[in-house]
Amino acid sequence: MTNPDPLRNAIAQLSRLPGVGEKTASRLIYWLLKQDPQTSLEIGTALCALPDSIKRCTICCNISPTDICSMCADPKRDTSIICVVERPQDIESIESTGEFQGSFHVLDGCISPLEGVGPEHLRIRELLERLKREEPPEILIATDPDTEGDATAMYLAHILKPIGIRVTRLAHGIAVGTELSYANKTSVACALLNRREL
Repeated sequence: MTNPDPLRNAIAQLSRLPGVGEKTASRLIYWLLKQDPQTSLEIGTALCALPDSIKRCTICCNISPTDICSMCADPKRDTSIICVVERPQDIESIESTGEFQGSFHVLDGCISPLEGVGPEHLRIRELLERLKREEPPEILIATDPDTEGDATAMYLAHILKPIGIRVTRLAHGIAVGTELSYANKTSVACALLNRREL
């Protein structure tokens, strides 16, 4: 039996999400159909509200319901160090350790020539503009410990060192090839405490 059009469409739309194939999407849709209709409506309402209710922080490019995120608005944050991450969820991984009190900057990816992503596709311009305004003495690069993350870190070090900024990188302790957002708290804490100069 073939799926009715609304069902096929729902499965196709969910399959567009990263890491969700057709089988997983199908399983999720059939699960939703077994639930109270209110469950689907609540999930749909929450998803539909995202584009209008979530913005990018004008300082660090993190996602936020306000123009300036809660971390950038917090006067207790240490503005002498900016931790540069690939994704907003990487901030959560670092924050969960309790070891870092500095500020953040989200690049929204990493340099990946094979995927056609160059420095111009990342939020590096915003970082450079921010550095002119804030003049922090240190940038901690917390990109993933993989080829693309290393390439991004080396690129940033290459453009930041000549302007007199200390550039550090998370120490090893996070397995190579691991996305930062999937690392456990202990590994991230060790990597923060043992960061190294580039």
